[in-house]
Amino acid sequence: MTDQLDSETRIKDDDHHALKLWLRLLTCTNLVQGYLRQQLRESFDSTLPRFDLLAQLDRRPQKLRMGELTKLMMVSGGNVTGLVTQLEKEGLVKRTPMETDRRTFLVGLTKKGKSYFDKMAQDHESWVVDMFSRMGAVQQDELMNDLMALKQSVKVAARPNEH
Repeated sequence: MTDQLDSETRIKDDDHHALKLWLRLLTCTNLVQGYLRQQLRESFDSTLPRFDLLAQLDRRPQKLRMGELTKLMMVSGGNVTGLVTQLEKEGLVKRTPMETDRRTFLVGLTKKGKSYFDKMAQDHESWVVDMFSRMGAVQQDELMNDLMALKQSVKVAARPNEH
């Protein structure tokens, strides 16, 4: 990947350290997602949202309601419906109405979808491993611990009335 303008180029010397950290995290997230999007497009003619939806279904072989998929993916119902419709046309997922409520649909991977996702997930993992391979195991462990501390701090800040 070549150097390019990114979120960190907004940083000024007198910016608060927390702001600089936020922009560094945003830059890293964008770089990782950009690389994964490119790899999925080139290797599978697919997108990150499609991968995410298939991953959610793979983790829950009992099938999911459309509303559950929407919550898990944190996107609108319309986005999930569009993805499911396209994946169903390709034979990768199957949508079936619930017996207790015919307006509610359950979605699951087909055999073809499971096979397709398994290959995609294997490649996805190797791309992620490669991206992080220039960091040693100790660095990765330290970063995991630091990010857990950040996650907890953000959770507390996001619920100001609970502490």
